[in-house]
Amino acid sequence: MNAENLQCVLLADRHHGLTESVRGLLETVFEAVVMVADENSLLETARRLKPTLAVVDLSLAQGDNLRWLELLRQRSPGLKILVLSVHDEPSVRRAALEAGADGFVLKRAIATELLTAVDSALAGTCNGAPNVTDRPEQDATGSLQGATTPKQPNMDPAPHSDRASARKPKP
Repeated sequence: MNAENLQCVLLADRHHGLTESVRGLLETVFEAVVMVADENSLLETARRLKPTLAVVDLSLAQGDNLRWLELLRQRSPGLKILVLSVHDEPSVRRAALEAGADGFVLKRAIATELLTAVDSALAGTCNGAPNVTDRPEQDATGSLQGATTPKQPNMDPAPHSDRASARKPKP
């Protein structure tokens, strides 16, 4: 990946402490990290700035739905989108990917997996979607079933992965 092409990333999360950690990682790759804390700001900032990538907390919107992701995908079709979540259920991953995410990273694995997911999303390869072999079921209205009310997350440690990347450090 050519670092000169990585201008701006949009980071959307309501949890300030975690956002600062994620921002620090993203600043090693991108020239600018723009942070927002709500759905409306995410949609408007993506429209105005046209960032390379958006890294968004799954629970950004009020309520348990993925409408923000569908809107972001519709309004910014070329934007690469990574979803962050505390929920590790396969149905949650599938729903995010089905709604338009280019990758999915568990919050507990950000330190070891975020930059790999960035590489994968920018390369156009699906990341963070183990065990995703089928699409979420949809009801007659097209709503995703079983994806908007996640169960209590599994707290087992995430496996560590070695990350080899062609990414060059930011100048």
